[in-house]
Amino acid sequence: MDESEAMDGLCVTECTRCPKLVDSRSRIVNGVGPGDADLLFVGEGPGANEDEQGEPFVGRSGTVLDDGLRTVGLDRTDIRITNCVRCRPPENRDPTKDELANCRGYLETEIDRLDPDVIVTLGKVPSEHLLGRSVAVTKEAGSLEEVRINGTPQRVLLCVHPAATLYDRSQEETFENALERAAELADVGDGDSGQTRLDGF
Repeated sequence: MDESEAMDGLCVTECTRCPKLVDSRSRIVNGVGPGDADLLFVGEGPGANEDEQGEPFVGRSGTVLDDGLRTVGLDRTDIRITNCVRCRPPENRDPTKDELANCRGYLETEIDRLDPDVIVTLGKVPSEHLLGRSVAVTKEAGSLEEVRINGTPQRVLLCVHPAATLYDRSQEETFENALERAAELADVGDGDSGQTRLDGF
């Protein structure tokens, strides 16, 4: 990371690695939340609302996430939320492999400094990015895998993207179950569901 692409604490202050994203962004959108949070949620990248407000998950999908967190006894201020890429791709397209690779070091640094109990991937792109394989996220939501990120073993819990529940109501339970499991694994929130989903871990 050279001096023109500086990371100050957990915040990237300057970066010009992806020319198309530099052109399409109005700002760099860094992660938000406590620097010692037990749960780290990782999305794909900023959308229009995030680019405008400078914070991940503040649009409709952010409202779904906030509601889901409340359901399992968590608040947005209890967790950290970040993205695979910190700049909005044009037309809200998926980030390219190069863009994901260019931003990977920032994400790994954030994970290293946070050292979360559980990383929750919100959707297909972050799931595949962190696991390094193809993911059928609607089928695999709620499953936990241990992967090495920057040489350190991390627990990654797969979750559907909050927006999936807006387009497919059948995903609401899948989404909520994954959040409940994340809270149980990190031993935060209510954890009072009356049953455990930790079998096999």
